[in-house]
Amino acid sequence: MREAVIYRGEDGYLVAEVPSLPGCISQGKTRKEAIENIKEAISCYVNALKEDGLPVPKDQFDVMVVAV
Repeated sequence: MREAVIYRGEDGYLVAEVPSLPGCISQGKTRKEAIENIKEAISCYVNALKEDGLPVPKDQFDVMVVAV
């Protein structure tokens, strides 16, 4: 289980990013599509780390809203 940040990109697509897995980013036209795509990206990312014998980072991301 991973925390993902979802935000609207400049091109109008929804971008999904997993802070605990650097470079694990996907997108979709809808929220549902972005979530499906990031799930696949997380799975591929973690499997690649395991295949290479590398440690899988723990999910230690804190969410905070900052008003400016």
